[in-house]
Amino acid sequence: MKNKIFKSVIVVGIGSIILMISSCNKTIDAAYQNPNAAVVEPIESILSGVIGSFTYFYSSAGTGFGVVADGLDIGRYVQYYGLYSTSTLDFYGEMGGTPAASDATGGLWGAVYYGQGQNVNRIIEWGAQQQKWDYVGVGWAIRAWGWLELVDAYGDAILRQAFNTSLQQFKYDVQSEFYDSCRAICFRSIAYLNRTDGNVSQSNLAIGDAYFYNGDRSKWIKFVYGILARSYQNLSSKAIYTTNGYADSAIKYANLSLATNADNAYVTVSGGLLSATNNYLGPFRGNIGTLRQSSYIASLMTGLNTTTFTGVTDPRVGYMLRENLNGTYKGCSPWLAANGLSANDHPENFWGNTASGTSTAAPTVDNSRYVFQNTAPFPMMTASEMQFIIAEAAYFKKNYTLALSAYTNAISLNIDMLTTTYPQNILPAMVITPTVKSAYLANPAVVPTVASSLTLSQIMMQKYISMYGYGLHETWVDMRKYHYTDLDPVTGKQVYGDFTPPSGIYLYSTNNGKLTYRFKPRYNSEYLYDIPELTRIGAMALDYNTNECWFSQK
Repeated sequence: MKNKIFKSVIVVGIGSIILMISSCNKTIDAAYQNPNAAVVEPIESILSGVIGSFTYFYSSAGTGFGVVADGLDIGRYVQYYGLYSTSTLDFYGEMGGTPAASDATGGLWGAVYYGQGQNVNRIIEWGAQQQKWDYVGVGWAIRAWGWLELVDAYGDAILRQAFNTSLQQFKYDVQSEFYDSCRAICFRSIAYLNRTDGNVSQSNLAIGDAYFYNGDRSKWIKFVYGILARSYQNLSSKAIYTTNGYADSAIKYANLSLATNADNAYVTVSGGLLSATNNYLGPFRGNIGTLRQSSYIASLMTGLNTTTFTGVTDPRVGYMLRENLNGTYKGCSPWLAANGLSANDHPENFWGNTASGTSTAAPTVDNSRYVFQNTAPFPMMTASEMQFIIAEAAYFKKNYTLALSAYTNAISLNIDMLTTTYPQNILPAMVITPTVKSAYLANPAVVPTVASSLTLSQIMMQKYISMYGYGLHETWVDMRKYHYTDLDPVTGKQVYGDFTPPSGIYLYSTNNGKLTYRFKPRYNSEYLYDIPELTRIGAMALDYNTNECWFSQK
């Protein structure tokens, strides 16, 4: 048999032999592709998943990456939320650090290094090869966002060696370099987003960008300017803020950023019967049934704060918070839960369960509101936030006229965002009409009639209200800038009036009497494989989470 086959092959022409071998190789290559060879995937399909990592990333290799899950822990640090159960103290309400052998508070780390990571690199690399400069610009925008969010949350992290696949352990870089890199990347992103040559196409960008800006490059550019504005205003407590003109830069880039609510950056979802296509905070997912609004936000919005907006009921309260059986708005302490509240004062959960006691489920009829709905858009950046940045920066420059104008615009924009984007399931008596809005903005206890009477506390506490529920990472940056309880230099009162962090037996024991200022790096990558670097930067210490980040150091 071997001889017959050999002879039959010999009589075949040389050209036919080459053709047969070529055909055979193609068949084999198609069936058994080299798993180590780079396979170019459509960057349109990659981008859609990367945008998902802004909030809560899914993949076959892991889930839970994004800002939202970490935000629920931050929400206890800044006292947006508290646990409802009184059976145990709330670990994060006590400002505890990451528990041993836990990936809690590692969601943002995983999003930047894994969910975005090499995926963003491929969007940039293959986008350049295909002359899809809009995709390249978006890729750089996401990288810039990631560096700033990451360093503000974790402090020291991996920059230079971040995506070096030849390494198993990585060197950590200092935090100021992340800020420098973020800004450089922002300008690179803007340069690419401004290109119109090659294969730039709004309709094609919209394929990958269907759940964010739908391919609108002009809005992506504004988003990038917003990142730049944050990067300068985050440093307002540092000495270099005034000497280096950072206030001017914050104002400049905020003015170039989101100007109206039509510019707002929302991560949207399609809804339906799949967990991954619903809002992480909604009743379908069932993730936040144990959380309730805090007593701090409830008091602030109902006029019970003793230093700021005293006696003023905020008309947004019926949009953002939940009632109790008494029809009033009360909240839980992040570390004491509902202790001290009568049964009828227990707030509903965020999906509207009116039962007092321990129920954490959603009611049969879904009457959830605001960012806690199944298909609610989740804001990543808003025009209101940009106006608050201008107000704070102008205040430091003693340009009180600009500060008051931006402050007023910020509140107005936030009210309009609620009434247009989140009008669902609002009680008829709580609907904000134009008359209600005008009356609130005309109240001198909210908006001073004289620009020089505006206080830093008013700016920061209105920003706190306006970003409630979604702007958790940015609110935590703000509170750490003012070290939670710093005093307003003009009034001599706390910037965040009445804010009281846990102390004594209610502060987590390993904090050694200090408040939390950073997350620990993600356990399942760093505390398993990068021990030498963690030891070098001091991250093996139990109270590493209390080390202040660079951006808030004087």
